[in-house]
Amino acid sequence: MADAANLSGIKVMIIDDSNTIRRSAEIFLVQAGCQVVLAEDGFDALAKIADHQPEVIFCDIMMPRLDGYQTCALIKKNQRFRNTPLIMLSSKDGLFDRARGRMVGSDQYLTKPFTKDSLLQAVATFARQPD
Repeated sequence: MADAANLSGIKVMIIDDSNTIRRSAEIFLVQAGCQVVLAEDGFDALAKIADHQPEVIFCDIMMPRLDGYQTCALIKKNQRFRNTPLIMLSSKDGLFDRARGRMVGSDQYLTKPFTKDSLLQAVATFARQPD
């Protein structure tokens, strides 16, 4: 497990249809030394994931075309990415949403607006350290 102070070089994908959320997450992560891949929806993410192979993925739930649950399920069904940690992002903090996220394979649930600390802590929790 990495610690939040040493996230250098960890590749993180942010999937969110909100430009504001993508930008703030990117700023927090880049400041911590992460490499960041941005996707504006599930289709965009699925197109980019194989090329970039992120180590940790954050996925918004409420998105047009392909919502976060569908996106998560598709990523987790892929043999190459089923063990990649995926953290759901949502402005809703309901038990139902958390349970549904777990059912499609998400590893954690982060409520928006997230703080820099909660975002970096989530990356630190799931990022695999190079041997």
